[in-house]
Amino acid sequence: MVRKYTGVAIALHWLVALGIVVNVGLAWVWPYLTDDHVRPVIDLHKSIGITVLGLAIMRLLWRATHRPPALPTRYQRWEVTVSHVTHWLLYAIIFAMPLSGWIMDSAWKDAATHPMYLYGLVQWPRIAFGSIDPATRETLHAVFGAAHAWLAYVLYALVGLHIAGAFKHEWIDGHRELRRIVPGAGRD
Repeated sequence: MVRKYTGVAIALHWLVALGIVVNVGLAWVWPYLTDDHVRPVIDLHKSIGITVLGLAIMRLLWRATHRPPALPTRYQRWEVTVSHVTHWLLYAIIFAMPLSGWIMDSAWKDAATHPMYLYGLVQWPRIAFGSIDPATRETLHAVFGAAHAWLAYVLYALVGLHIAGAFKHEWIDGHRELRRIVPGAGRD
């Protein structure tokens, strides 16, 4: 019998994954957009990032109060270690990406004159950098912008490793492990 994650854990997993995929796509697309179209795409990227942060907080709280199903005993020790390390690094990245983006956006030189609205509806607060001198704000913007970009590459690698591990267990080992996290998948 396959031990599944709870419905809430499954929903949070796929909502976070969808947010990440859409945000990566937006980041890849906006360099090719005209000036008139790039700002709305960046604003959507920010809104989705904040949403992913909120979902990640909910997911971590859910995980702290609902033990995930144990990994199958047939896994090799190295597979268990790689799985745990990858999952915890993914959690760290899922928090670090939106936080670094929020800090970068808050330190932006034009932040005061261009408020951020969550999905164009509700003004989202920026981290208060108003009293910091402009040169320091520009440095913060650049440092956290670079960190945001580098974290994206780490995210790509971790997501790739996560997906490769799932497919290895499902299709090479024949363990049918995707049933643990796929919505609506039955039990064996």
